[in-house]
Amino acid sequence: MTSSTKVLIAGAGPTGLVLALSLARRGVSFRIIDEADGPGEHSRAMVVQARTLEFYQQFGFADEVIAEGIVVPQLRMRVTDRGRRPREVLSLKFRDIGAGISPYPFALTYPQDDHEKFLGKKLDQLGVRVEWNTRLAAMSPFDFAQGDNAAQGDNSGDNAAVTATIEGPGGSEEIAAQYLCGCDGAHSVVRTALGVGFAGTTYDQHFFVCDAKIAGDFITDLIFTLGEDTLVLILPVRSSGMHRLIGLVPAGISNGESVTFDAIRDRIEPFLGIKVSEVNWFATYRVHHRVAEKFRVGPVFILGDAAHIHSPVGGQGMNTGIGDAVNLGWKLADAIRGRTAQGVLDSFEEERIGFARALVETTDRAFTAIIARGERGELTRRMMLPLIMRFATRFAAVRHALFRIVSQTRIRYRHSSLSEGKAGAVLGGDRLPWVASLHNFAPLCSLDWQLHAYGQAGPSVSASCARLGVPVYSFPWNEDARRAGFPRDAMYLVRPDGYVGLALETDDATRFDAYARRIGLRAA
Repeated sequence: MTSSTKVLIAGAGPTGLVLALSLARRGVSFRIIDEADGPGEHSRAMVVQARTLEFYQQFGFADEVIAEGIVVPQLRMRVTDRGRRPREVLSLKFRDIGAGISPYPFALTYPQDDHEKFLGKKLDQLGVRVEWNTRLAAMSPFDFAQGDNAAQGDNSGDNAAVTATIEGPGGSEEIAAQYLCGCDGAHSVVRTALGVGFAGTTYDQHFFVCDAKIAGDFITDLIFTLGEDTLVLILPVRSSGMHRLIGLVPAGISNGESVTFDAIRDRIEPFLGIKVSEVNWFATYRVHHRVAEKFRVGPVFILGDAAHIHSPVGGQGMNTGIGDAVNLGWKLADAIRGRTAQGVLDSFEEERIGFARALVETTDRAFTAIIARGERGELTRRMMLPLIMRFATRFAAVRHALFRIVSQTRIRYRHSSLSEGKAGAVLGGDRLPWVASLHNFAPLCSLDWQLHAYGQAGPSVSASCARLGVPVYSFPWNEDARRAGFPRDAMYLVRPDGYVGLALETDDATRFDAYARRIGLRAA
């Protein structure tokens, strides 16, 4: 007997869980499965960026996440010269560089295992549970047993259904789903079955990751230490006193899987000027950078690590996957519920694949320079990078730009088929600028389309919104609005994910209605 659901999600890491929450909050039926027997047990990804917290604010639990994590107040860059203790060359307060840009001008550390458990509890509260110990065995017309050559036949129609076979504790089950979402990691079974390429390479160098207690006071800063033949990041993991150390395995140390912390202790502790009192977890690994050639094949989508993996520079990986989930979640829900046309789903790949490619390219260039062996790498680590950072961060504009990049608040979709118009400094596809004095992010918790007017909302556009069930929020125009780029009486049709779909400088109902028809926007 075949059961049915609107969406089948394969993978219950942060990407899959956020996608599930997005659908559950909008009343869309789905099932979420994972081969593992429960949430991860190691901290793995650590940093939660400001843009992710903004999404969580929309879901209503940003403050809870912040309370469970550790707010990192500043970045400290240190350099270790030969035979000497590390010296600090840069201190950068996150609140100084992010003030006025986001409600969350900081980085948050929150261990991935705790993060996954938290998201799972939120899903439980909505009456949905992850089906653990359950794997995706096959799907039609793509047979998983055939591997990369399986993606044959025409399955490009928006209404095409997927028939999937899952295997779990209760045996095999066949599921008919309208859409399948592969959130199943770098070794994605879904991506492989689709025959979608995953081009990229693997860095030669080996890295280590270690969760450890450090003797002395608990360190809440992010400390980046650069030296002759290695580099190490220290950041707080848990308020119980655990720290995360991530670094390049020092030159001359065996790079095999048998490496232990004791094998590098004599090199790492003097390098960092610390004493490790307890090791909770240690592993070595190699870093990959790859992007899938497609993020969608017919009714099947891939997102998160299944679609892109890259170096850990900047703590972008998990946050990018969560961004994928937020982007796809509202589009699936709107298409399934008839709020927008099915064609809106095409914009998922349009918007996310370009960002993923740019991110991988950027982090690859930075990472390659920083980890290079020999004189070139040493010169970059000990001299060039500290010098560039010290000079660049003297200027407020550069500090703000750095925060926008790292926090992912700079991500925009101006070239998307869903983006249109310009009003002031804000274009269709831009993240809605935050204006603290106006509390203009508060209405975004509806997770639905809405019109924002800064000044007086035009009566004609307001009437069109009423017909479509789009609420209108009028904010008093003030100096803060002007600084954010909003002209007086400008109007913005805001998407469910907080990005501007249509920007209007005047009360132009003709253009508004044409945009609504183009994307198939209808009353809920």
